[in-house]
Amino acid sequence: MTEALRGPGQARVSSWNIANYLTVLRLALVPVFLVLLLGREGEDDGWRIGAALVFVLASYTDRVDGQIARARGLVTSFGKLMDPIADKALTGGALVGLSLLDELPWWVTVVVVVREVGVTALRLFVIRHGVMPASRGGKLKTALQGLAILLYLLPLVGFAASARTPVMALAVLVTVVTGVDYVVRAVTLRRTSARADMKRARKAARQ
Repeated sequence: MTEALRGPGQARVSSWNIANYLTVLRLALVPVFLVLLLGREGEDDGWRIGAALVFVLASYTDRVDGQIARARGLVTSFGKLMDPIADKALTGGALVGLSLLDELPWWVTVVVVVREVGVTALRLFVIRHGVMPASRGGKLKTALQGLAILLYLLPLVGFAASARTPVMALAVLVTVVTGVDYVVRAVTLRRTSARADMKRARKAARQ
């Protein structure tokens, strides 16, 4: 793998580091998770619990790899690229799997997946103007999605099972609202960034 620069005058950081290992592990756990979720037509409680445990483990690596990368100065181009891909693969895989089992409406899966892919593409589109960090709403969205998916994965009964629908509904609502917020932030960033100011200055100088 290639190496990424930490910054001007600083040592190069190898992509072979613990933070990136965790990211790759999360991506590798996705097919394992799907096998457990879809195995035996999704009706075996033991397999469903296994799928839930793998989902929790993979989600935990998402939290830990970022913390390690920032704390130890291990942020790399590879990590920046693969981390959101692994996240989307895990969440999207879970939603698609649940929809294939007819446990979650397909429109929910489509809305969430389109929003996630769209925001990632939007971030890449405006990267020349600056980085759009995750907002508090985005972090709430991630937490709600994870909780909602976990409730659907587990073989629950009674009140716990009935909580699935409202939690997922809230997760979808926050997903859409934060998606709109990212669009607004992206438009603002393109208008107010230093790059945009330079373009306007050059244009004014030519007139």
